[in-house]
Amino acid sequence: MKRLMTGNEAIAQGAFEAGVHYASAYPGTPSTEILENIAGYKEIIAEWAPNEKVAVESAVGACYAGARTLTAMKHVGLNVAADPFFTMGYTGVNGGMVLISADDPGLHSSQNEQDNRYYAKMAKVAMIEPSNSQECKDMVSKAMEISEKYDVLVMIRMTTRLCHSKSIVEEGNRTEVPIKPYVKNPAKYNVSPANAKQLHLVVEKKLKELEKFSNETDLNYIEWNDKKVGVISAGVAYQYAKEVFGDNASYLKLGFTFPLPMEKIKKFAEEVETLYVIEELEPFMEEQIKAAGINCIGKDKIPNTWELNPDIVKKSIFDHENDTIKYDKSIVAGRPPTLCAGCPHRAFYYQLSKKKDTMITGDIGCYTLGGAPPLNATDTVVCMGASVSMAHGAKKVFELNNDKKRLVATIGDSTFFHSGMTSLLDVVFNKGNTITCILDNRITAMTGHQDNPGTGYTLQGEEAKIVEIEPVVRALGINHVRAINPLDQKETKEALDWAYALDDPSVIISRYPCVLKKYTDLDLEEFGPVEGYCYVDQEVCIGCKKCVRTGCPAIHFMKAIKKSSISQVQCVGCELCLQVCPVSAIKVGE
Repeated sequence: MKRLMTGNEAIAQGAFEAGVHYASAYPGTPSTEILENIAGYKEIIAEWAPNEKVAVESAVGACYAGARTLTAMKHVGLNVAADPFFTMGYTGVNGGMVLISADDPGLHSSQNEQDNRYYAKMAKVAMIEPSNSQECKDMVSKAMEISEKYDVLVMIRMTTRLCHSKSIVEEGNRTEVPIKPYVKNPAKYNVSPANAKQLHLVVEKKLKELEKFSNETDLNYIEWNDKKVGVISAGVAYQYAKEVFGDNASYLKLGFTFPLPMEKIKKFAEEVETLYVIEELEPFMEEQIKAAGINCIGKDKIPNTWELNPDIVKKSIFDHENDTIKYDKSIVAGRPPTLCAGCPHRAFYYQLSKKKDTMITGDIGCYTLGGAPPLNATDTVVCMGASVSMAHGAKKVFELNNDKKRLVATIGDSTFFHSGMTSLLDVVFNKGNTITCILDNRITAMTGHQDNPGTGYTLQGEEAKIVEIEPVVRALGINHVRAINPLDQKETKEALDWAYALDDPSVIISRYPCVLKKYTDLDLEEFGPVEGYCYVDQEVCIGCKKCVRTGCPAIHFMKAIKKSSISQVQCVGCELCLQVCPVSAIKVGE
């Protein structure tokens, strides 16, 4: 049967067909849907891990035990998982193992646009790059075969456009692959320095074998057309090149990109007059091709920033732009992302934004948007878990400089479980004095409502033990802890005042579900249903705009009459605006 599938859905289908037994990941755009779709195949144990390092290590353990395993993450997630990833380059596998790295050119939802192809080269593992959904599916099986034949971890490098765009996929049946027996082999799996020295020699030999394979495999193939122009490309950039050049160029399409098939590349280069290397982000292939003495045109024309598309490739090479609709860009309103109407994070940030002489270190999640106007309640965002440890370091320096500035870290529940716990331990261990605010909206919201250790359910829908944040925080050594409902502005203000008055580290747990979350029975029992709406009595409204300064997208200030208005379509009745209105012009609808 043929179906339209995103690249992520196709990877999941490929995992099913390849006989994968175990899969683990931490959600991160653009890779999230891979594990969500794998979870639907009951033949596969699919799990959300607390972070990417744990996900990879769990998959490694399953691999050593003889299973075919898969792990997936966004590009910055591999930074978290780099420790086990690099060592897997030395140990190799027992059952086949595939790691999906989903890069984000264009920074659609990321703090950088690193090119993870270099990770494969540094870690000395094989790499495959699909260019459409059919290849995404097929290459999982191929990657498993390569993994087991050459005793190597295989990385599949995806990008946002490939993850989320759709193309036709022909589905197949599952190949049941028996779990291999586990045989004790400390020289292979126990990477002590003495063993690692010998394993390094082994992996160098594997790389030579893999380069030979790269020159022979049909994953790398030539399409002969006009030989005046030759194009070497891989991944979605190959599709852009085909759209730009059509039949006016010949192509060396690379699906197996580390090690590169340098012998095949040399032969292809000899047959064409002008050679282009078209790749997204860094000159990964171009550098190696030029180092081999082959002349080519690459990043001297193709930009190494942001996501490519056919228009950019065409403009870069031919200095010609396609005709587009002309419009007055000066009258187009900017539409930056914003916290949803009724978001509990907005209510918390509204009070926090009032605090003076404060540095606020933020983290990765929906609450990152607390740094945007009009709240302006976040100074820094770097990476998962960094808010807590950065606040600690900054506070130490302010104290050294006799600066009384307070340090507040804001971090989400899933992010706290991901990497905030060790950061908070650092605060306790090194006698810090920061205020850590854990914004617990009862779900991993930013990536689409995935479960985490605090939600009570596993990825495959089984009930799980709820890990409560407050006991964890106290067990880490924090003595001053308060849990609040952020929608209650009086309670939130009192909690912040309490924390600011302390001369010890403290934690405030802002606990209220994401407004878009499907409430569980426990949610309904604790928080009640989401219902109602607010409206403005315009006879009473004085046009002070205090409600507008909450940043709620449901509130609109009508300049013509200098009054506020609330959209009942967007409003969920959180009553934040009602609490900030100085003249009680905002009321609850019936």
